[in-house]
Amino acid sequence: MSATTHRKPEISMQTVGWQTYRTAIWRAERRTAERPLLFFNGIGANLELIQPLADAMTERDIVTFDMPGVGDSPAPVIPYRAWGACYTAATILDRFGFGDVDVLGVSWGGAMAQQFALQYRRRTKKLILAATSMGMVMVPGNFDVLSKMATPQRYTDPEYMVRNFEKLYGDDPDMSGRHRVHIRPPTVRGYMYQLLAMLGWTSAPFLPFLNTPTLVLGGDKDRIVPLVNSKMIAKLLPNAKLHVVKGGGHLFIVSRLAEILPLMREFLAEPLAQPKSYRAPKPSPA
Repeated sequence: MSATTHRKPEISMQTVGWQTYRTAIWRAERRTAERPLLFFNGIGANLELIQPLADAMTERDIVTFDMPGVGDSPAPVIPYRAWGACYTAATILDRFGFGDVDVLGVSWGGAMAQQFALQYRRRTKKLILAATSMGMVMVPGNFDVLSKMATPQRYTDPEYMVRNFEKLYGDDPDMSGRHRVHIRPPTVRGYMYQLLAMLGWTSAPFLPFLNTPTLVLGGDKDRIVPLVNSKMIAKLLPNAKLHVVKGGGHLFIVSRLAEILPLMREFLAEPLAQPKSYRAPKPSPA
């Protein structure tokens, strides 16, 4: 399977508590010793947006799900918090028999990835944080850009997306058309509940005590989450390395994938110092 081959995910609807989540698993091309990769997406972003990553990283199982009111997940029943979203992720992993995982989070999803690594330290073996921050103590981006992020209009209005793509995301204006192909607009309630989930949240107090090996990626042209946020995270984490994506905007995980994929692979392949592992309970028969 080549990096340009479209790898179809296994789609299922998983109910955790009162909420149902559209879940995707891209199965590895062949069985290897590579750990599954749990992915947390950006705010309002449906799981199809990581298709380029899934097509490129064929050596791993990749697991993700649409947040409530995003993609094809039903609208949220009640508000939720970061710890609840991470509990959902762990429950879904257990149902499919996944034990130890590596975790990748982008933007809003990077906060979720930090929270997951804190809640589930034993099973989180490697952590990759891309274009993200420590939550409420973040250094904010450009005000004009952030004002456009406050509503889901960039998802619901294609012309708005085209007009403002470079201002919002930076480095690759030609990517607006490719990005738009995968977009499925979130509901307003779903988008607002994602914003509320992080209200008052910050990882700053616990990062110095999180020893999970971490690769922190930040773009020096990111207008939404300025590079200084990545530098702050890498400074606080005791076992982190920082890579600056030169000229990278907020969506460098897609637009600069060919550049950063070897870095991620090299990082994930580095041997672990701690041999202990987590084994998921055997999934129940359907």
